This record gives sequence, C-alpha cells and structure tokens, in this order.
Amino acid sequence: MIARTKGFGYRASVRSRPGNRLLLGASLAAILAGAAALAAGSILAADSSIAGESSGDSADSGAQFRRLVFARGFEAPVLLTHAPGDAGARYVVEQPGRVIRLRGGRRTVLLDIRPAVEYGGEQGLLGLAFHPRYARNRFFYVAYTSADGRNVVARYRSRGTRAVRSSRKILFSVPDPYGNHNGGHLAFGPDGLLYTTIGDGGSGGDPEGRSQNMDSPFGKLLTLNVSNPANTRWQIAALGLRNAWRFSFDRANGDLYLGDVGQNAIEEIDFAPRESPGIENYGWDLYEGSQRHEGGEPSTGRLVFPVFEYNHGQGCSVTGGYVYRGRARPAERGRYVLGDFCSGTVWSLRVASGEARQVRTEPFNVPSLTSFGEDAAGELYAISGDGTIYRLS
Repeated sequence: MIARTKGFGYRASVRSRPGNRLLLGASLAAILAGAAALAAGSILAADSSIAGESSGDSADSGAQFRRLVFARGFEAPVLLTHAPGDAGARYVVEQPGRVIRLRGGRRTVLLDIRPAVEYGGEQGLLGLAFHPRYARNRFFYVAYTSADGRNVVARYRSRGTRAVRSSRKILFSVPDPYGNHNGGHLAFGPDGLLYTTIGDGGSGGDPEGRSQNMDSPFGKLLTLNVSNPANTRWQIAALGLRNAWRFSFDRANGDLYLGDVGQNAIEEIDFAPRESPGIENYGWDLYEGSQRHEGGEPSTGRLVFPVFEYNHGQGCSVTGGYVYRGRARPAERGRYVLGDFCSGTVWSLRVASGEARQVRTEPFNVPSLTSFGEDAAGELYAISGDGTIYRLS
C-alpha cells in the first residue's frame, strides 16, 4: 500500500516506505483562547443517553448525524478505540496517563502509567492501538511523552482487563525538542503494519527543517513491522507533516485519511488511496495546506495537496476522524467525519476520484474536540476534552 523508504532504530534515524492537542499547533493556552472566541459556547443539538451511561433528550436531525451523550466523567480524554476480540468494550485514553476499559456501564483501568508520563499542553498519553490478533497475543501499544522528555512508543501485554506492567517493551524513543507538535496517534494499517506520527519537533515554522529531512523521524508518518518481536526498525511512509492529529484507515478499502494541524492560516485533511504510487510528501514546511509557506523544493516523494482544507475563520486546530462504516445510519456509510478543536465544528464528506465531495457541516458542535473514535461495529464517537464522550448517530 503506501510506499516505504528509510529506516530508523527506535532511538533515532530514518528510512522509507511505499504505499492534540493536545492540540496541535499553538500552545494549549492559545488554543483554548481561540476556542472561546470561536465556539462561544454554542451547542446546536440536544443530548440523549446510550448504553445506560447517562441520560438526556435528543432531537432528530434528519439526514445528518446527531450527537448523543455516551459517557461522562473522564479526565482529559483524547481517544476512544476498541480491541479485537472484545467487541462489547470501548477503551478511552486519558491524557494524564491512563487507559480506561468501558463495558456495560462498568469502568476498569487497563493501564496506568501516570508517573512515567509528562502531562500538560500537547504532551501526555496520546495514542493507543491493539494488535490485530489481540484476542490471542494480548499485545497493545501506547504513545506518550515520557517524564524525561521523550516521544515514546511502547508495547504492553494484558491479562485481558489489566496490563502486565513488567511486559513493557520500548519500540521507539526520541527526545522531544520543544514540547509541542507531538502527534502520537497509533493505528494498524490494512498491511498489518503499525503506523504512528510525531510532529515536526515543535516551536513554530519547523525551524530546523525536520519535516523535509529524510534523516529525521520528525514530521513523518512512520511504520513498524511488529510481526518480528525483535524488530524496532521504523520506516518512513510519508513526510512533510507539521503535526498530524489523528489519522485513520477506511476499514472498507484501506484508504488513509490524515488531519494535519496548520501554522497560522490553514487546517488540512490529507488523503492517500491504499494502492499509492509512492511515498507521499504532504508539503510542510514549504506549504501550509495548498498555500506557499516558504521557498524551496520538496526533498523527495510525490507532492500531495489536501483533499480538504479550511482557514482560521472556521477553526484553528483540525481533528482528523474516521470514515463511517456502521449500521445505525446506512445512508451515511462512506462519509468521512472530521472536526475542529477550537470551534467544535464537525464536518463530513465523501472522497471520490481523489476529491472531496458532498461536504456538509453537521448540526452540532463538540466543545474542545480532542478526537473521534470508532468501535468494533464501525459506529463513531466524538471526544470532548471536558470529559464527555458523544456517540454519533
């Protein structure tokens, strides 16, 4: 699928591949200020209960998605996901350093690494992915900022509902130069490889030019073949990213969708079909979205412009989402859902022939929209940094 190129040992270095906020971009304080100015507290849809987690009322919003309260009371949640073989459960990542297992209204702690995590601003526990054969091998992977200031990916093994702390294996660890632009999402692709991102290193404007530098892991989409337990050699799958905040693979066809947070002007969604012709270069720091940011030529790869972008009159920090493949809303299958942390706006669209079509603003906002989530059935969720998780129905 996506092309590969250079390879790195887990403590630094790079190669290639074929085919938060945390929140991304400015400091958290600046983003929260932007959120207050943009959102002004507007919430356009009522909430209702699901799965006995909480209660409320909901108005039918016709052909569009609606927002339903699923669960409340989390501490700085940044992700919801599911584990193969545990279909009835959802797993919630809390930025300070915990993973909560949620099933049937009962909450248990799968992992608590708060003493090992540097939490604040864009740092913390940022990503979680379960091995495709988790039901058999019980492996799962987390991405976090360590207490000693490093971007870390680690593997753990669980006993089903609780991690074995002594099972930790560090797969990736590089110093965090500035403390912002940490990316940190994790996902398994349709090729069975583990994917992750770290941002361009932070500060502003990529001052060290890392994103276009193939000898640096920063500003890249990275992959690791975890089928060999001894392997810690990461490959570069794409470059030219500023601070990718949430990417996903369409479970129906393997296409890649990636949200990349902009500098001061443009937020973008990037797209790559599963059968990509080669390594993609998403342009940063030569381009911010489709607009020139500074002079120069791409270092390598095929220059790819966003499939969707918006300016800072509509938000200030993009949150990438998922293609809906659930059963609750058959007419919405195939729509990609995304949003903005600052404004809380949620959009959906379809991609056809490499272009965004049928772009739609959904009739609700999600305050402090840190992430979207997907359960085993393909139903989608929206996560608010205030501790509330909504189901999209």
